Amino acid sequence: QVQLVESGGGLVQAGGSLRLSCAASGRTFSSVTMGWFRQAPGKEREVVVGISMSGGATYYADSVKGRFTSSRDNVKDTVYLQMNSLKPEDTAAYYCAARRGSGIYVSPPQYAYWGQGTQVTVSS
Repeated sequence: QVQLVESGGGLVQAGGSLRLSCAASGRTFSSVTMGWFRQAPGKEREVVVGISMSGGATYYADSVKGRFTSSRDNVKDTVYLQMNSLKPEDTAAYYCAARRGSGIYVSPPQYAYWGQGTQVTVSS
């Protein structure tokens, strides 16, 4: 089992920045692959970034490339999502997710463990 707790969401103006954190517990953090997803009202959950076990490899959705950066600290058992140049269309609930095994995964069904989500609202 892996327990995930996100934090750092909030309300920000367009062009601003936020940093989300996801603290993990319950299993050796370095043995799980992580991902960030988001879901806006009425829309399907979509990948933001997938992160390998070491953090050395990442996959970013085209919509966030160049604006968002994700990293993980396998000592603090935490993964981060730095979001810059935020746009109103980035407004969504953001979730971190984890699964066992190596690789990078970008589909929600591929992940077994989910946090409760944190809301990000970007005003225009």
